Amino acid sequence: MQPAFAAVDWGTTSFRLWLLDAAGAICGQSAGPDGMTPSAGRFPEVLARHLASAGAAADLPVLICGMAGARQGWIEAPYLPLPARLDRLHEAAIRVPTEGDIRILPGLCQSDPAAPNVMRGEETQLLGLPPAKGPRLVCLPGTHSKWVWMDGPAVTRFTTVMTGELYAALSQHTVLRHSVPDAPPTPPDHPAFLAALDLVLAAPAAVLTRLFELRAGQLLDLAAPRDGDAHLSGLLIGAEIGALSPRIDAPLLLAGTGPLLALYAAALTRAGIPFTTADAAEASRRGLALAGSRIWSDA
Repeated sequence: MQPAFAAVDWGTTSFRLWLLDAAGAICGQSAGPDGMTPSAGRFPEVLARHLASAGAAADLPVLICGMAGARQGWIEAPYLPLPARLDRLHEAAIRVPTEGDIRILPGLCQSDPAAPNVMRGEETQLLGLPPAKGPRLVCLPGTHSKWVWMDGPAVTRFTTVMTGELYAALSQHTVLRHSVPDAPPTPPDHPAFLAALDLVLAAPAAVLTRLFELRAGQLLDLAAPRDGDAHLSGLLIGAEIGALSPRIDAPLLLAGTGPLLALYAAALTRAGIPFTTADAAEASRRGLALAGSRIWSDA
């Protein structure tokens, strides 16, 4: 197989590159912890190293999505305003002023004074999901979970929930750090996770009064310290889904990977919310493949 271009998902802390042929098949790949933050000031060198590692030709075109296009990244790729058709996302890709043909896809913005929001990287995942003809709601769990309302290929509105970042902040930088030990990923059937879900799914605002109970319960020997991770995960994920559940007005697609996908699936099931699932990592690669094929087939 002959690669037609390189596709790059450049996150804040991670880097993934695929060499794709004209049909989107993988011809080579490279990955590492070379996200936007550690790559600051040396984006060309990081990209060149991964291209060489994957065996790419020096003049191979490159399409990038994610944080390399942020204001603090390689070069800013301006946001597209809503409503935005993802099947035309490639038309707004910007060229990096450097040797070769390197382009970065834009993010999306919601310029509503009552609910301002932005996304960067998730729009490419959304492009790569299985297509839908009518309205759909997509949940993308992560550090900043996205709930995205779509109508066919168009994103019409979205909201962001900082669930993953709140977990990191609470478990590392508050008194709860004494109650949330480092542990393997929480299984979705963990009793402490399910019990915490039940505390907040129907009353998500109660999470503010339930958080310190995690610490107090351990101090009073009413809860096992080893369950702290599962308990905090249940409170935060349950609060997110409880808060968003009244706004679910279309078929729900949950797009994620690994243990986090399993936890959100368990929480949605616990809440009695029907959903289907998709692989978010595969969607990122497929979205880049679709956008890249449109760019260079039109060139």
